[in-house]
Amino acid sequence: MDKLIYINGEWVGADLAKIVVRNPATGEAVGTVPRAGAEETRRAIEAAHEAFPSWSRLTAYERSAYLERFHDLIVDSADEIARVLTLEMGKPLKEALGEVMYAASFVKWFAEEGKRVYARGIPSHKAETRMLAIKQPVGVVAAITPWNFPAAMITRKLGPALAAGCTIIIKPAKQTPLTAIMLAELVEKAGIPKGVVNLVTGNAAEIGNEFMTNPMVRKVTFTGSTEIGKELIRQSADHVKNLSLELGGHAPIIVLDDADLEKAVRGAVASKFRNGGQTCICGNRIYVQEKVYDAFIAKFAEAVRKLKVGNGMDPGVDIGPIIDRDGYEKIDAHVKDAVRLGASCVLGGEGRAENGAYFYPPTILKDVRPGMLIMREETFGPVAPVQKFSADEEAARYANDTPYGLAAYVFTENYSRGIKLVEALDFGIIGWNDGLPSAAQAPFGGMKQSGIGREGGIEGIDAFLEVKYVSVGL
Repeated sequence: MDKLIYINGEWVGADLAKIVVRNPATGEAVGTVPRAGAEETRRAIEAAHEAFPSWSRLTAYERSAYLERFHDLIVDSADEIARVLTLEMGKPLKEALGEVMYAASFVKWFAEEGKRVYARGIPSHKAETRMLAIKQPVGVVAAITPWNFPAAMITRKLGPALAAGCTIIIKPAKQTPLTAIMLAELVEKAGIPKGVVNLVTGNAAEIGNEFMTNPMVRKVTFTGSTEIGKELIRQSADHVKNLSLELGGHAPIIVLDDADLEKAVRGAVASKFRNGGQTCICGNRIYVQEKVYDAFIAKFAEAVRKLKVGNGMDPGVDIGPIIDRDGYEKIDAHVKDAVRLGASCVLGGEGRAENGAYFYPPTILKDVRPGMLIMREETFGPVAPVQKFSADEEAARYANDTPYGLAAYVFTENYSRGIKLVEALDFGIIGWNDGLPSAAQAPFGGMKQSGIGREGGIEGIDAFLEVKYVSVGL
């Protein structure tokens, strides 16, 4: 599966050095993509810049029609995209198919939301003037996307950018470029004009530097680590670029003693073990009130034992491989540190590496304490540390004791306690009795060091618009 990059409506890069894409479940090569650098990125930016005036002048209804065709093509190709996604990323095929449909939902949502970018009239303080606030597209957008959701993290940026009237250059993760290229192929098939959507793969430092230093790029939208996000903030200073950053998380799950434990277990399993725990909003720390602590762990362990680990292409697999050796070693280090400091391993705890592929079983640790590494850092793997707490206020204090603030989860059947706890938590996304809160129509983003801005919902298109105030003298 040898693919090319997409610049100004043409598939190019056959003459460039190649990046080999490998299946993390087997270590086998599944395809190659070009190793583009600054020159190719500059051409993509210039193409987007040239396409911007005509694309932004289209009506919202015309842009919506293109997006609707793109959406339908994604849905029609969902099985094929899901297969490629599993081959290069590893998540179970049924989960990959769910991601593709989730990705399509962003295109559908913003195809409609683009028609609702409203100007407003402002009451004037002078009889001889009229005052307006209008919204216009920010310009050329550079999008940098991660490996863990190689389809959805593209459409969550591409959908609102195009609906707003922006043009875009996409740089997918080196581990998962094939899914991104399949989406670009559907962009072309949908008839979206040349230069509106461009895609480059290759040298991350060179591509990123061109994004950050080229004045034609007006906005950069990034999903990834907080460390890289901070570097992008520093690099953006010279041109004061518009930034949207969805960064790291360290999500707490809080189970109060009046929770429906069956519901709490279902939610914790869904949040913690989706994509093998390799998501930015998965539950990373579980706090359970002392009265139900033992009962929750027993029910939780019973549910987690049923999860099957293996190649995402195999039937019945719930948890695929860890993306790479670095990810595997971080998980292993977190578990060993916790056990060394007194935590007990209820399930799992021993991974396996074979032929360049890395697997870690769903693991539950009990009797963890705040000072352990796993309670301080994002694990990004299928490990659930469970800590006991006494009072609601104590749970909120533990949960907020992190520089991150992306997602949190609360399980309680008491409306009053739930509201108080939700309001006390410093997180941008809260799942209350819901382990899977993400949706195209809802704002997604974090507080503190988990990012800047929101994706999805009405806020998602606002991120690609500038507000222009106009005062008209009569």
